Amino acid sequence: MRAVSNTITPIAIACYALLGGCATVPPAGTPDNPLDLSNSTPIAPDAIRWPERYQPSKATFFVHNEIEIDAPPQAVWDVLIQAEAWPSWYEGATDVKVIDAPDGRLTARSSFSWRTMDLDFVSRVTEFDPPYRLSWESRKSTIQGYHAWLLVPTARGTRVITDESQFGMLASLQGIFIPNKLRRLHDIWLSNLKQRAEASVPR
Repeated sequence: MRAVSNTITPIAIACYALLGGCATVPPAGTPDNPLDLSNSTPIAPDAIRWPERYQPSKATFFVHNEIEIDAPPQAVWDVLIQAEAWPSWYEGATDVKVIDAPDGRLTARSSFSWRTMDLDFVSRVTEFDPPYRLSWESRKSTIQGYHAWLLVPTARGTRVITDESQFGMLASLQGIFIPNKLRRLHDIWLSNLKQRAEASVPR
């Protein structure tokens, strides 16, 4: 059994890398690839507002991460929306470019190109509610993902939740062969976000 596993895994990972670079579809939110957020499910104010198609219970692959930050939501938000600065402190994002934003910050109408999980994406912000909620959608024909951030005020500062729901062939392969990679990267993202947000607050 082990010999079979050792043979299959490299092949599957090679397919994962190969498929990620081909058969892309237009960026989400463009006329050729419109978003449909009309069926969002009503939820509590301290929970993610998932579009119906991205409900975690229906996802091919889903990760949840959270952290407590000793800084107010606004301080955390100010660090988070500086998307073009992510590569300087988060290893999971490279080549980030916010389209039509000279200051590199996300807005309610932002689209941004970037490389993450060894794949190139153009993502579009779908929820922008300062300083509490931020979400974006990324789509290729082989993988579709919805990444949501929730900043919940606490007595000490902010509880930050970041969840991602994925569908598609690459999401299936990720769940089988590298199920912990995205969760590990998001833990790093949160840890570094905590460090930068707390450092920005006068003590």
